[in-house]
Amino acid sequence: MSEALAHCSFCDKHKDRVGKLIVSHKVAICNECVDLCGSLLKDGKTIKQSTDSALTIPDPKDITEYLDQYVIGQHQAKIVLGVAVVNHYKRIKRTDTDVQKANLLMLGPTGTGKTLLARTVAKYLDVPFVVADATCLTEAGYVGDDVESMITRLYTAADGDVERCQRGIVFLDEIDKIARRSESSTVTRDVSGEGVQQALLKLIEGTKCRVPAQGTKKTNSSEMVEIDTTNILFIAGGAFVGMNTIIQQRTQGTAMGFGAELPSATSTENKPVTPDDLVKYGMIPEFVGRFSSYVTLQDLDKAQLVSILTEIRGNFVKQYQWLFEEDGVELQFDAESLDLIAERTLTTKTGARGLHNELERILLPHMFDLPRYSKNNILQVTINKTQVNTPMTLIQGNA
Repeated sequence: MSEALAHCSFCDKHKDRVGKLIVSHKVAICNECVDLCGSLLKDGKTIKQSTDSALTIPDPKDITEYLDQYVIGQHQAKIVLGVAVVNHYKRIKRTDTDVQKANLLMLGPTGTGKTLLARTVAKYLDVPFVVADATCLTEAGYVGDDVESMITRLYTAADGDVERCQRGIVFLDEIDKIARRSESSTVTRDVSGEGVQQALLKLIEGTKCRVPAQGTKKTNSSEMVEIDTTNILFIAGGAFVGMNTIIQQRTQGTAMGFGAELPSATSTENKPVTPDDLVKYGMIPEFVGRFSSYVTLQDLDKAQLVSILTEIRGNFVKQYQWLFEEDGVELQFDAESLDLIAERTLTTKTGARGLHNELERILLPHMFDLPRYSKNNILQVTINKTQVNTPMTLIQGNA
């Protein structure tokens, strides 16, 4: 062995200082460098795993009380959600149990808090959470996101922690938009309706799927991670417009003839939804069977809308007051203006989302002039009935 090859070509240690020196024609490497390279390669391929497998089972009452801080009304929905979550995580903790997985389906008009309930309970449990828009999903093999894309997003939300990902919550929004179309409406394959329902069956019930480790789209060269969806809680939500008509036909039949009594508009509000109602709406029986709990959220009334404006944590009024305070201006609403904002929102039937739209309409001219208010010594803006009723284009930004 020449003197040049008596030293490691990587760390330059002499052969007498290491346990073994492996020499080739022009290069030498010591056993220490071999061990170091092996450990680097091993660390690079190790998928992050959670070190804390302990799971604390919460009290359903504690969950509902926490939800009360963020969501107004919907008491029944909070109870159903709290019980469903507790039972789900009891099942996860006891791996030897035969209790079946219980996913939850929430029905209700837009702006009633379906997504907020799911997001808030995930925050309380400190588990990964994603909102998946069902309208973007298509059957595998067609243009669009396949159903496994939501698991990829959940894995990313868990920061690459497989165990946390497998205890996460997926909220399937706009689930009613993938209802099966009438057989006579099209002769083409229903790849974004019934096809998505079929593709979701095994994923919701529990299966092992492979997702990219880096949270990107699947490629031939990307490293894959296996995720078991058995312990992922799926919560689906949708407006299900027209469901009242289906419930009415089931409970009261169809009124016919001159002497028939027409049912009132509110006669089906408190009627529970049955699996048969969902099937008639367009959901396939296999999909409906994956959701053991159904709960219907009710329309918000005027008092509840005012509470959303002023009482809950992170309410809209405080959000806009903070925006005004950033420019040194105090924002105030009188009681009459808040009532009127709630009344205008009720007419649009957009729920809590309508409150945001109304506040944007009213405050936009003021927010445009905010940088000049403090310069002109205007330090307070009070919103009254007149400003609420004034069209946005006519408000000149006067405090």
